[in-house]
Amino acid sequence: MTKLAKYLKPFSVGLILTILLLVVQVVSTLSLPNYMSDIVNVGIQQNGITHAAPEAISETGMQLITTFMDESEKQTFTQSYTRKAVTDVNKSGVSYQTLYPKATGALYVKQAGSAKNQQQLDQIFGAAAMTMATLLQDMGTADASAISTQQMDSTTLYQVAKMVDSVPQSAISEVHANVLEKDPSFLKQSGIVLSKIFLAEIGVDVMETQTSYILRIGMIMLVITLLGGIATILVSFLSSRISSAVARDLRKDVFERIENFTNAEFDRFSTASLITRCTNDVMQIQRFLTMGIRMIAYAPIMGLGSVLMAIDKSVSMSWIIAVACLVLIGLIMVLMAIVMPKFKVIQTLVDRLNLVSRENLSGLMVIRAFGTQAYEKQRFALANDDLTKTNLFVNRVMSLMMPLMTLVMNGVTLTIVWVGAHQIANSVLQVGDMMAFMQYALQIIMAFLMLSFMFVMAPRAAVSAGRIAEVLETGIAIKDPEHPEPFKEERKGYVEFNHVNFRYHNAEEDVLSDITFTAKPGEMTAIIGSTGSGKSTIANMILRFYDVTAGEILVDGVDVRQVRQQELREKIGYIPQKGMLFSGTIASNLRYGKEDATDAEVEDAARVAQAIDFIDEKPDRFDTPISQGGSNVSGGQKQRLSIARALIKKPEIFVFDDSFSALDYKTDVMLRKALNESTGDSTVIIIAQRVSTIKHAQQIIVLDKGRIVGKGTHEELLKTCTPYYEIASSQLSQEELA
Repeated sequence: MTKLAKYLKPFSVGLILTILLLVVQVVSTLSLPNYMSDIVNVGIQQNGITHAAPEAISETGMQLITTFMDESEKQTFTQSYTRKAVTDVNKSGVSYQTLYPKATGALYVKQAGSAKNQQQLDQIFGAAAMTMATLLQDMGTADASAISTQQMDSTTLYQVAKMVDSVPQSAISEVHANVLEKDPSFLKQSGIVLSKIFLAEIGVDVMETQTSYILRIGMIMLVITLLGGIATILVSFLSSRISSAVARDLRKDVFERIENFTNAEFDRFSTASLITRCTNDVMQIQRFLTMGIRMIAYAPIMGLGSVLMAIDKSVSMSWIIAVACLVLIGLIMVLMAIVMPKFKVIQTLVDRLNLVSRENLSGLMVIRAFGTQAYEKQRFALANDDLTKTNLFVNRVMSLMMPLMTLVMNGVTLTIVWVGAHQIANSVLQVGDMMAFMQYALQIIMAFLMLSFMFVMAPRAAVSAGRIAEVLETGIAIKDPEHPEPFKEERKGYVEFNHVNFRYHNAEEDVLSDITFTAKPGEMTAIIGSTGSGKSTIANMILRFYDVTAGEILVDGVDVRQVRQQELREKIGYIPQKGMLFSGTIASNLRYGKEDATDAEVEDAARVAQAIDFIDEKPDRFDTPISQGGSNVSGGQKQRLSIARALIKKPEIFVFDDSFSALDYKTDVMLRKALNESTGDSTVIIIAQRVSTIKHAQQIIVLDKGRIVGKGTHEELLKTCTPYYEIASSQLSQEELA
């Protein structure tokens, strides 16, 4: 995968923006459980009252609550409040009588302070409230429990509190010291219960406060959810664009590299494998990037953030998360160890299935002719079944992931409820905090679940990336020179082989040995020989599909290795042994050699190639559709169209690689006659099996086992070259040999 990382560099800005949006998405997701906890703890349990120390308190209430504080606390608390008359106005110009309609006489209003100061006041007020409640319970007062159940009003509170007047100050101080050792959150809750009584005393509508708080927090949650949703949509958009663009660039580079492959590289990779690498393997990487950009950054941030938030809510229950994480890691490692080796096997089996399918479709007529449909069906079924079985094995193993994750999630939820309920009963944990802790625990598990999906996709994508890198890193055997030489105008059209030897890669012996000849402009040079003698190899070497092992090949007086391949091939009109047509029309195929060819040039080339007759028989003539591979025309028609395609190009050199084999004798004669008239000063090199095709050539070269065993005209070779005479005698009558 690291080998293909360079394809992400052009999209660095998009990746950075995606990561920033993921941070926004994570922050919004992590914030929601906290706000939910606030709604439960503050909005429902505390009626929307956020601080134990009330915003305002009556003079009687101040005297009562300070009774249960030590001197230091009493000084701090009273200094944080300002005595106001109900007729006074606040900084906003609103009278306290309006804010607190039931207040009479004077009241104490809390001054604005820092968060730390607010927390200190809450602890002081909460400790005083707990001290009072404890003393009343110790005295066995029947109404003492009404404070904690929020059923006592201020009048009853003051009546009950009078019983404490008989308690010595030393006893109050002792109880107060014990109260200070309790959990601060528990003290705050006790203070809020008493604070609601004091606020109700001066006319504050506690229900309205609760409703206002819940609506305010709900709106904040709604805005956060909206922001998170927008971030999620943008992340999906950017990740899809980046992955699609990377896949586009990969396909482009792989295809360009394949186009530059020589025959040596094609011998290494099968066509089916190259197709799979351009399509299926690139698609695997695209899928991985689409999900990976979103999850690889999102899941760790989410998991770590959720762990920190959960610990902040309850350190005592953090062991539940630790156990769940260990279980999840173990499950993922076991599953990956089972399925990872299968991913490489799957890609190999896809190659094999493509190969079998391609061979079956390409050789359909041969299969039917030999009646081997049953064998081919069995062969395809075997490849298909192997791929299916492997995919099923992987999918069945991975299908265990979801139920196991669900089991862990449900187990964690039950454990949190069980442990949390006991802590709530012991006043150690609040209900909202337990619910938030549960949400964070589930988010941690979801983060692991996302990572597990990536663990599934990553090995397969890594295999695909390796296969693509293998193509991109394959060295090209034939390259253009750094400093190409120009062609020599005075040697225009000359093709010279000087003591050329050639051996295929890893072969034990040469295919061609000491090949020396010169093909001149305005002349026809023919090459003939038995099957496997090296005729087509010579044609491939002229176009530099292969490089010589020894010796040199000169075109226009320059070694073909010292010129650009594009410039070399522009000078040559090549007609392969097997006519290859592309899907389109007859006209588009003929213009393949010259895009700007006029209609007159197209028709003239078709006439010379003896293709005009069957073209005229078709209703659409040159606009007649050609199927893929030219499957809707005959072999002879393919060859004639291939010849016409080369003629339109009007090159300096024509190379006919056994391009007349599918033509009947009459068409062959007419075509050769027309070629002699149209090729003019061009160099014509014909590779043929039939003597009748080449007997009028100015130079005939006879090959046998990769060596030249004869060179001359038809008449000369009949007298001097035994292999040529044997070939000719097998094809010509005695009168033609005489």
